[in-house]
Amino acid sequence: MPDGDALDAWLRVRAATPWHDLGGPEEPVRGARDGAAEHFRSLPPERAARLLAALEHARRAADQGRDLDFALLAGWQRHVLGVDEAPFRTAPAFAKRGRERYGIAPGLRERFDAHLAEDAPPLPRAARAYLDVCFFHPFADGNARAALLALLFHLHRAGIVLDTLGPLPVLARPADDPDGPAELVGLLGNLLRRTRKTARPS
Repeated sequence: MPDGDALDAWLRVRAATPWHDLGGPEEPVRGARDGAAEHFRSLPPERAARLLAALEHARRAADQGRDLDFALLAGWQRHVLGVDEAPFRTAPAFAKRGRERYGIAPGLRERFDAHLAEDAPPLPRAARAYLDVCFFHPFADGNARAALLALLFHLHRAGIVLDTLGPLPVLARPADDPDGPAELVGLLGNLLRRTRKTARPS
């Protein structure tokens, strides 16, 4: 989308998506393995250690009943990037080799927080948080990793630990795809069904 604003496109798709119709309540489930931790451990050692630390903080926040907002994400992002601060961006951002541009406007962080606070069933909410982080693009770097952590936070808060992340870590969605949200929720549903087959006995 070189000639448009990907954030505006996403906000239109977001507003038109019937999030509560994409899924319902889910029973807690833990797979035979921790797919997120295993994926992170497969990365180069320093990157793995940073992501595993961020994942631990994200899951602890979920266990504490915290609500996801930018401040919470920024705390994880400091681990992910190995930096002292991870502020909200103050200029337009670009991704996908410049094909997507994410604009800036007054009150953007507040709008981001308000959107993250909106309720939905577990899988749609996890998918929506993932896409919100991707397309609000709040950080100067590491937004894809932040998006994945946001998704994993919501799954963990629902008591869901997938046994594999499948293609989630390399997923690339266009901001203006009206079918993107439903497809992402569908992918999460498929991963959840696979996890239920290998779930640990309760």
